[in-house]
Amino acid sequence: MTISGRHLIAGQWLGETKQGFVAFNALENKAMTNRFADATEQEVEQAINAGQNAFKSYHQLSADQRAKFLRAIGTEIEALGEELISTASAETGLPAMRIQGERGRTVGQLNLFASLLEQGEYQGVIDLADPSRSPLPKPDTRLGYLPLGVVAVFGASNFPLAFSTAGGDTASALAAGCPVIMKAHTAHPATAELIAQAILKAILSCDIDPGVFALIQGENHAISSQIVTHPLIKGVGFTGSERVGMILQQQINQRPEPIPFYGELGSINPQFIMPHKLTHDAKTIANELVASLMMGQGQFCTSPGVWLLPDNAQYQDFAAAAAQAVAQTEAGVMLTPAIAQAYKDGVASWQSTAGVELLASGQAGATHLCQAALFSTDFATFAANPALQTELFGSAALIVKCADVNEMLQAISVIKGNLTASIHALPDDLDDAKIIANNLVHKVGRLIYNQMPTGVEVCASMNHGGPFPASTNIRSTSVGSEAIKRWQRPICYQNMPSELLPTLLQG
Repeated sequence: MTISGRHLIAGQWLGETKQGFVAFNALENKAMTNRFADATEQEVEQAINAGQNAFKSYHQLSADQRAKFLRAIGTEIEALGEELISTASAETGLPAMRIQGERGRTVGQLNLFASLLEQGEYQGVIDLADPSRSPLPKPDTRLGYLPLGVVAVFGASNFPLAFSTAGGDTASALAAGCPVIMKAHTAHPATAELIAQAILKAILSCDIDPGVFALIQGENHAISSQIVTHPLIKGVGFTGSERVGMILQQQINQRPEPIPFYGELGSINPQFIMPHKLTHDAKTIANELVASLMMGQGQFCTSPGVWLLPDNAQYQDFAAAAAQAVAQTEAGVMLTPAIAQAYKDGVASWQSTAGVELLASGQAGATHLCQAALFSTDFATFAANPALQTELFGSAALIVKCADVNEMLQAISVIKGNLTASIHALPDDLDDAKIIANNLVHKVGRLIYNQMPTGVEVCASMNHGGPFPASTNIRSTSVGSEAIKRWQRPICYQNMPSELLPTLLQG
């Protein structure tokens, strides 16, 4: 398919690419020929206004109509075939197999929400009237849910499909009845346009107002500011760095009307290895942690960045096995040159920190490739250095040697909020593991036992969020069927005739 480099606004491809930016081929470490437009203030305004116009009809569609639309988007994404895989792989440096899996997850998320809509999962609560109740009659009350309105979603750098153009936030917002203004990530603009082309085909085949979805391209930071502060935007979903996320949060806080900001900003995903587990499985758990760390060159939001374990007799076996595994890893492509440079700067910073030891580096490669790195420190150094407690995005991990389980427990009070944490234990560890777990739950959105954190199951019971900075809204998830609640608000209908009630609350 032809890549125009333009924005999708109200069903039209608009924008001037001559003064825009150039896509980058991460695999070949060079600029591509495609140029992409930097959205103007007028184009952003046009997209948001078109979304507001579409909201008038879109939010009144039946659940079945919205489900049909979501399934159509999934069908059109699959129809993109190999072009989508090769484009996304080139722009991000991620292997084709990873992109194929992510495509399946993206389509699966769309179909999940379609199924839930068809099953009446979000139909609300009905409390019938009781005229005979004393001392006062009870009125008929019915709790439903309304879509917020037009929402903005920012594509993630590390998930070009599942957390970007038609990813979880877009799927859940469209399922809720909200038009979406998608700000594409500059790391994969051509991938974003291909997905937008698929969404447009679904819009046309389902006869939906084309303003229901807009794709906005651009490097200009003013674009993001205009989107999040626009009075017609009623909610924002963002996956990215803590620095950028907090800038957007501050701008949103200055709005006359408060709106929800669902930011996912960083996570070290600490791994707690209990004494008996370390004694019996030191080499095994070391190799498993390195394998998890190296997925996507450590560019997963759930990558295990900090490993806490007792400094017992088996510590050296663990450290030696982990160091050997890291030393054998090949240098890898990172998503963008900026991310690669930030990773190198972070590794250099850790290496220059007093009390931190570099245990191993991965194999060297070309200058644009990044080496894995494994560090170790003691609890006192870790506790005294906030930089060691902050996500280093990439394939670097820090082992924190603790004197005993009590020191591991103290570490929990130091650690900031996280998406996940894992406890690795044997039955003989369960008494200590229970104490760790009871404290650790207050610092994470998902607590895992004897499994690695990488990988997020898309299901009803999943929670992908957590205390700050893992997310800016601790009460929500970006993955799973509960994600739709981000884009809805409750509405109670009291003593309403059936004709004035939404279909799902009638009867």
